[in-house]
Amino acid sequence: MNRRIGLNWLGVVPFLAFALLFLALPTMNIVVGAFRSADGGFTLDNIRGLFSPRIRESFVLSIQISAASAILGCLIGFAIAAAMVLGGLPKWLRGPITTFSGVASNFAGVPLAFAFIATLGRVGLVTMLLKQWFGINIYAMGFNLLSFWGLTLTYLFFQIPLMVLIITPALDGLKKEWREAAEVLGASGWQYWRMVALPVLFPSLLGTFALLFANSFGAIATAYALTGSTLSIVPIMLYAQIRGDVLQDPHLGYAMAFGMIVVTGLANLVYIILRTRAERWMK
Repeated sequence: MNRRIGLNWLGVVPFLAFALLFLALPTMNIVVGAFRSADGGFTLDNIRGLFSPRIRESFVLSIQISAASAILGCLIGFAIAAAMVLGGLPKWLRGPITTFSGVASNFAGVPLAFAFIATLGRVGLVTMLLKQWFGINIYAMGFNLLSFWGLTLTYLFFQIPLMVLIITPALDGLKKEWREAAEVLGASGWQYWRMVALPVLFPSLLGTFALLFANSFGAIATAYALTGSTLSIVPIMLYAQIRGDVLQDPHLGYAMAFGMIVVTGLANLVYIILRTRAERWMK
């Protein structure tokens, strides 16, 4: 019996080693470096440096973009999932929608940035079609792909599918008996959603929002390939810091990474807590 348990643990060793080498140890090194001075002593100057105008503004901008993409992703993704699970859409559509969501939720980085530039760039396919066929010049109207809303729109490509994948099981967990009981008691469809369905789904919705927020807050490849240094969000500034392009203070770079860990860690903690609470209702 003990030998069998030992063999089971042996199978987990590669995963534990990978997590230790590429997650735990680098995180500990970042945390320690954030509170270390150039001579190796303890200091809070690096943390104070996070409140300098340029770095503070980058955190604010990153939080705004992450919140905007998470809110829109939740709203649109919830509408798609609700139509698929509870609406009148044909059942055969669920498979393709779920499959596409699984692929699109992991499609990011340089390929995604190139796809949006080729589609909605100044000479992109959709941009030129709108201009030639309908006389609509979206850039003359103020749209700019290399802007706050341009990056937010790009993030929605993987935020919406991720919302669909996460919220679909929660919608499946809504019991038909609850709606039938509400209708027997004379409740309208709106009253059922307001008093029964949405309160039950609220922990899942809020938890998914936190996950989508963390998902976009830490994204760098898509933002850097799309906007370069046009938008000074935290991941891009941190990347420049690592390359030694701007601040040239490694310990301040550790502090910026530590700040990102705190923000994403809190968002993921909220997601885990609310997800656990939501699962109690679905049992």
